[in-house]
Amino acid sequence: MKKNRLMRLAMRATFVLMVPGIMFAASCSREEPPKPRAVEAVNPYSADSVYQELQKKLKDNPNDADALYHLADLYDRNAQYSEAIETYKKVVTLRPDMGYAYFKMGTAYDRLDKAAEAVAEFRKAARHLPNHPVLYNNMGIAYGKLGKSRDEIQSLKKAIQLRPTYSAARYNLGMTYLRIGDRKAAMKEYEALDRFDSGTAAALKKEIDKAS
Repeated sequence: MKKNRLMRLAMRATFVLMVPGIMFAASCSREEPPKPRAVEAVNPYSADSVYQELQKKLKDNPNDADALYHLADLYDRNAQYSEAIETYKKVVTLRPDMGYAYFKMGTAYDRLDKAAEAVAEFRKAARHLPNHPVLYNNMGIAYGKLGKSRDEIQSLKKAIQLRPTYSAARYNLGMTYLRIGDRKAAMKEYEALDRFDSGTAAALKKEIDKAS
């Protein structure tokens, strides 16, 4: 009897020790961040690439706007901007209201230093994405390349209005003011920027000091 009782106590003790262990393991499993998925090689033309999958989809349905958009994005990320533009054109033909396609096409044109074409696409994008700060920042940069400082300033101000802590847009606006000789306005952008991004503010201040 005594032996059986000891065995039962031992089993209970083992169970008590095991349960917290199981609970701890489960807790760690939930809290541990998921392992990152393998990043695909930059070359989109490998045998098992997304490129091949998209081509198969488009062979079955050449008018698959989603597949075309992803293909254009793949070209874009691979710095094949001309191919990206031609593919985005097909996307907006099928879906004239896809604002992001116009936006990405404008950015691709800008990468090719075709600022006029970039502005044209950004303006189309703005009809569908009126509250997209990055769009207005990029549009401002394209206007700047065309020497249209007034439009450049207006676009950058719109970007900042939509996102007051948009560091890149404030820096770009400060640099625009500096370029047209308005140091006072550039300093105002520096002061605003310094409230939330001291690093970018310091970079702008350095340019202002150089121009003094």
